[in-house]
Formats: sequence, structure tokens, C-alpha cells
Amino acid sequence: MALLADSEVFRAFATYAVIVLVKMMALGPVTAYYRITRKVFANLEDAAGNSRGGDPKKYIRTDQDVERVRRCHLNDIENIIPFIGVGLLYALSNPDLSSALLHFRIFTVSRLLHTVSYLTPLPQPSRALCFLVGYLVTLSMAFFTVRSLLYI
Repeated sequence: MALLADSEVFRAFATYAVIVLVKMMALGPVTAYYRITRKVFANLEDAAGNSRGGDPKKYIRTDQDVERVRRCHLNDIENIIPFIGVGLLYALSNPDLSSALLHFRIFTVSRLLHTVSYLTPLPQPSRALCFLVGYLVTLSMAFFTVRSLLYI
């Protein structure tokens, strides 16, 4: 583990991984905020605790804004988790620091912009382009990782 901590590439990966993970985690409280302020709940016990004596069943429904945040969160899960796995292996494959920083930074910016374009919402293709850029970065890291393993 000490060798990893001394690696500039690994430290850069860890920094950007934490940034995107914290961004992803922040969407949980945002979802809760939207649910509470719009009185939109998925479970009867949640609705009962927030119905103030009224019929809790009327608060079991969907809301466009709540669903938008949830979909953004799901998209993060589908993209950030592969980035973490592939990025770790990529960092361990001894890439050039400048190349690694480019990969990590582009992915992080693409996910931040994806969230902004999803929650604002900005017109398409802004969200699709942000998704595609991050996806291609992860594929690029996977390609370079496999290539480095084949030449060992």
C-alpha cells in the first residue's frame, strides 16, 4: 500500500475518484430534499411520517423532479463504478502521469457537467455528449490497461 501512496498516478486517481464519488453521494440527499419538499414518497411508512395526520396513501406517487434526480443518480452508479474499477487497474498499469491526469480530469468534468445538464435540464444533446465523453474515457483506460498487460 505504501508503494501506491508514493505513486503520483495513483494519488491523482484517488483524488478524482473521491470527487466523483462524493458528487454521486450528494444526489441521495438531493433526492430526499425533493421528496420531502414535494411530499412524494415511495414507501407508506415514509409518507405516514410526513402526512401530518392526513391520508399517507395520497403521498405515494411519482414526481418528475424526484425521478429526474433518481435517474441522474442511477446513471452515476452505472458510470462511476466502472470508472473506479477500470481507473484503479489503469493506475496500476504504470501509465504516463500526463496521460492519466487527462483521463481522470476529462471523466470528472464530464460527470459534473452531466449532472448539471440532467438536473437543470439543458437541452439534448448536452447530457448525451457528457455521458459519451465519460464512457469513452473509461473505454480508453480499459484499452490502455489491456494493452499494457499484453506487452508484459
